[in-house]
Amino acid sequence: MKDYIKIHSGDLVAVALAPLSAGTTVRIDGNDITLQEDIPQGHKFALSDIPAGKPVIKYGSPIGVATQDISQGTWVHTHNIKTGLGDLLTYTYAPNCEPLVPTDDCYFQGYRRADGKAGVRNEIWIIPTVGCVNNIATAIERKAQALKTDAIDCIAAFPHPYGCSQMGDDQENTRKILANLIKHPNAGGVLVVGLGCENSNIDVLKPYIGSYDENRVKFLVCQESEDEIADAMELMQQLVDYAGQFERKPISCSELVIGMKCGGSDGLSGITANPTVGAFSDLLISKGGTTILTEVPEMFGAETILMNRCENEKLFANTVDLINDFKNYFKRHDQTIYENPSPGNKKGGISTLEDKSLGCTQKSGSAPVVGVLSYGESVKNAGLNLLSAPGNDLVASTALAASGAHIVLFTTGRGTPFAAPVPTMKIASNSALAQKKSNWIDFNCGKMVEDTSLEDLGRQLFDLVIEVASGKQVKSEEAGFHDMAIFKQGVTL
Repeated sequence: MKDYIKIHSGDLVAVALAPLSAGTTVRIDGNDITLQEDIPQGHKFALSDIPAGKPVIKYGSPIGVATQDISQGTWVHTHNIKTGLGDLLTYTYAPNCEPLVPTDDCYFQGYRRADGKAGVRNEIWIIPTVGCVNNIATAIERKAQALKTDAIDCIAAFPHPYGCSQMGDDQENTRKILANLIKHPNAGGVLVVGLGCENSNIDVLKPYIGSYDENRVKFLVCQESEDEIADAMELMQQLVDYAGQFERKPISCSELVIGMKCGGSDGLSGITANPTVGAFSDLLISKGGTTILTEVPEMFGAETILMNRCENEKLFANTVDLINDFKNYFKRHDQTIYENPSPGNKKGGISTLEDKSLGCTQKSGSAPVVGVLSYGESVKNAGLNLLSAPGNDLVASTALAASGAHIVLFTTGRGTPFAAPVPTMKIASNSALAQKKSNWIDFNCGKMVEDTSLEDLGRQLFDLVIEVASGKQVKSEEAGFHDMAIFKQGVTL
């Protein structure tokens, strides 16, 4: 097992892959370095003296500035390093992207919908148009379990607090997210439950949905019904009967869309779990598939890497807007742009936002950026896409699903039980987490510091994704968890 790693040849710090005690001597690049203090797992130590005011280099890039003289062999963290980032920046396009070499296609066992789209689940979804009917939706979910057959993977409601008393972009975003979920191919049938007097009522929502299969999507307006639960059950029976006709069949993995997100990161996330997802992303894209990377605030400090991988200058300009629009969002609310990482991130060894972002963007692999999506926009281009959404786990993962992701890959060093509207695979950065929370974790990337290569882990993760796309449940599905959250940016009336 490796005890430490220097990630890039130009780095001024190394990372402890296991707890290291003061007095331990490590040999890196032919030099013996004696640690002057204990270094927790995932945390950094200096490979040479770093004067105050000088950049601290990790991943081959600055992750901040030394706030005091740092001696060789000492712990490098929030007590002696701060962010070096500023506010809005001017960017220059310096293209640095090469298309991936195509690899052989493969297949998963999925569902072919009437509109031609492919799904990886055959579920019945109950979607309220407004928070006022959340309890009705969950009551329908509970009662409808009696209708479930083996042909139906799950019956789930997705309560949320919005759909009324919203203004401007917030109301628009709610309508887009709800409409996109209604159209999502993982749902073999959808019951849309409205109140009747809300801003985003069913008649208002229908133009956002567009054309739809009347057998697959049913609507219920509670204020127009004498007994909404009884009426809902009749509609649910129709949806179960319709969705029950679908069977799994071979579908090219070029039709898979996979969302990529991290949360509760630690110092190993950017070394094990995120690079493994990046290797997976490259492999899927090489077969014609699609991945979506989001959580824009966690691109700050690493954004130029993504910008320079844009296929053309228009995509570069869109990525600049993606970054600066989010910075302006922070500024409009008088918030510090770089108020990150979280307490849990810091405890795990991440010191600054640059440190977090350079690790976070490892999930993007090396593929060119082929699309930049606004919040609530559906994916159109096969390959690597960037999606505008915040870092919040539930909001970002819901945004990935609404943009078309069949599955979300969620890397974590701390662990979390939540789920998105689509299967949400938890990927541990370290073996201790995978062993402790085996009821949460689906895949362990901690093996990379033990005995498994990045290439092998990327292939193993790819194989598991194909299994999940073909029906294997992830741990959050086994637990019956389904979550949904919509991004709120403005005023509530």
